[in-house]
Amino acid sequence: MGHQITEKVVTFLIFFISVLFLLAESAQPPFSCDSSNSITSSFPFCNKSLTITQRVHDLVSRLTVDEKISQLVNTAPEIPRLGISAYQWWSEGLHGVSKSGRGTTFNGTVKGATQFPQIILTASTFDEHLWYRIAQAIGREARAVYNAGQLKGMTLWAPNVNIFRDPRWGRGQETPGEDPMMVGKYGVAYVRGIQGDSFEGGKLQDGHLQASACCKHFIAQDVDNWNNINRFTFDAHVLKQDMADSYEPPFKSCVEQGKYIVSDCDAVSIMYKQQGYAEEPEDAVAATLKAGMDVNCGAHLQKYTKSALEKQKVQESDIDRALHNAFSIRMRLGLFNGDPRKLEYGDISTAEVCSQEHQALAL
Repeated sequence: MGHQITEKVVTFLIFFISVLFLLAESAQPPFSCDSSNSITSSFPFCNKSLTITQRVHDLVSRLTVDEKISQLVNTAPEIPRLGISAYQWWSEGLHGVSKSGRGTTFNGTVKGATQFPQIILTASTFDEHLWYRIAQAIGREARAVYNAGQLKGMTLWAPNVNIFRDPRWGRGQETPGEDPMMVGKYGVAYVRGIQGDSFEGGKLQDGHLQASACCKHFIAQDVDNWNNINRFTFDAHVLKQDMADSYEPPFKSCVEQGKYIVSDCDAVSIMYKQQGYAEEPEDAVAATLKAGMDVNCGAHLQKYTKSALEKQKVQESDIDRALHNAFSIRMRLGLFNGDPRKLEYGDISTAEVCSQEHQALAL
């Protein structure tokens, strides 16, 4: 009888310890190049003394074609044989860390994050330092949520730098407004704040990012769903002068300074299925990769890049170019330097999420 009780107690303890271990694992932020992993520690892409360019070149050179293709979409899976963790590019943070994307969960220690005013209101202050401070707070809260194991990717798809000219577009409150100069300034202040740069810029250079930003959505987006016309098929006729003077500048500065391009969700698929821009699905793959897109939000590249290669519509070098940019971002976020919680920004705790300071800033 006593032996049976002891056996049951031991079994329960083993079960209990296993559950605790699993919970600890689930709270572990995803990262690559774990120093305790003898398999990966010898790889040059885990060598912090090398430049990011050298490390990324080594990493990409080790990937098979199928592994490369798997990394071209927002839900990038892990690559166990190289110790590369999964990464979710789609997280949102227009006016606070949000669960709208697929990277964030509020079902653990963190139940929510500070929400700042809608962008049209924030921008109306004409206060660049305020815009910067808000983004800075959002970036720190994003890192805190990541450190708590509730953020699968450190990339926030924000700011929205669309020019707002047509009130029929029901999402204009997401934008800084109609003035190209102000929208451009807002974008710069926001990106610098969220990424951990100084207000004036230049602090980071190629250094460690607090979080990474991504300007959106696309030029001349003025309709979401109006009079049986939706944003996927809306044909915007914009004069060349207005394109150059108004719509392009905010995106131009973002692309030239940020060097990171992601498709709007399902946009690549829509080029083929709804717009008829691409005759074959592989043509959409070729058009976007050759134009400079790095990550496809959606699954189109996952499905058709292999056949695009076979049909010689793209070359492997087109894929490599995109991956060099994507993995550079992940390395600059510190996700290939061992446990990020032991590095820069690792001490940002959940105490900063919805802190009194951030709530006062929102107010």
